[in-house]
Amino acid sequence: MGENEVVTMLELREKPALQTPTNLSETGADEIAIELRQLLADVFVLYVETKNFHWRMSGRHFRDYHLLLDEQAQQILAKTDKIAQRARKISGTNIRSSGDISRNQRLHDDNYDFVAPHEMLADLIADNQRLTRSQVRRTRPEYEITMSPSPV
Repeated sequence: MGENEVVTMLELREKPALQTPTNLSETGADEIAIELRQLLADVFVLYVETKNFHWRMSGRHFRDYHLLLDEQAQQILAKTDKIAQRARKISGTNIRSSGDISRNQRLHDDNYDFVAPHEMLADLIADNQRLTRSQVRRTRPEYEITMSPSPV
């Protein structure tokens, strides 16, 4: 690759963000985009935690819990695209990397060597509830605005 090609690639990266028409103020759109980015990070954290427990499940209910957690992980991952698209709809930015996830997440990682099956389920219940409660509390007013039809 020649020197001119590198400059061209750098110029491409410096293009302004996608500007999507919205009825939100710039400040309002930025605040909602930040919340959506944090939500997206938390959903990815919850997905990884669920898959982690799916892989590490043991005990007499192994098969039932293993299948349950795999199904739940798929449902959680399916939500990420919708959240990311909402942010882009208001010209917000999304998660770019695993480092970006760690900078924006509010849920805690599970890094224990061993977690008993009943503790795994209790942790997942608590994190799902924490995520749901925090989003309802934080985004209720914004939800009404962002769910309205786009002028585009």
